[in-house]
Amino acid sequence: MLNAPNTLRDGTVSLDLARVLLVHGDLTSRLALQTILQAGGYSVDVAATPSEALCRLDENEYELVLCDSDLGTPDDGRKVLAYARVKDYRPATALITGSRPAPTRAAQHRVAIHTEDLPLLLGKVAELIGLRASRRYVRQLRAAV
Repeated sequence: MLNAPNTLRDGTVSLDLARVLLVHGDLTSRLALQTILQAGGYSVDVAATPSEALCRLDENEYELVLCDSDLGTPDDGRKVLAYARVKDYRPATALITGSRPAPTRAAQHRVAIHTEDLPLLLGKVAELIGLRASRRYVRQLRAAV
């Protein structure tokens, strides 16, 4: 989803892409998801901890907040999303989780991102952002009536 075009200092026009906050404690997964989302055309900010995520939510506005379901304690991810939902700009929110490989000692702490799931991931992200945009539009129409 694209926002209004901006004119840069050099006179060229750029588009503001939908902005996503990705909150994930695992560096490898965070970088992989960030790369996937950026390749899908989204502007992505990242946070590694709940406190960093809360600071980012206070500093910027996001169309979508994606938070790891295994972030710190079991409730940390849900608390970050609850905080995001009470922001005035009301971003779409979702918990994310990766598929874990077969439980072996070497693979216990790795989250696998399978390439066949990438279209589904990007489709869900687009759907969440689209639903948020339509809710905002309906809210604006109701306020105008």
